[in-house]
Amino acid sequence: MKSTDLARRDRELKRARKKTEVIQRKSLKSTNTVGDFIDQLSEMLFNDGQRIYGISDSTDILEFLENMKKEQPEKQWEPIIRKAVKKTKVVHKDEAVKELMELGDI
Repeated sequence: MKSTDLARRDRELKRARKKTEVIQRKSLKSTNTVGDFIDQLSEMLFNDGQRIYGISDSTDILEFLENMKKEQPEKQWEPIIRKAVKKTKVVHKDEAVKELMELGDI
């Protein structure tokens, strides 16, 4: 065989190995990204455009916050809560953020 054929086969083998490694790394990552957490939390929050209601009464939100604390690093907790509240487009954001932070002991 020519050296160009050997080099081409070598490159193809390297690409195949790299592709399998990338697939394995992606499968090991956590299933929920920060964006997924933001979307899920914002869907759970009941609001009327002015305020968010029922935060302290909801066991679903409490379970969600506990799950978030297990799966995400601590530095992401506050941004997830703030962005989820912001996504609801309520006027009184600070009250809701404060209440969520207290509920999740953040």
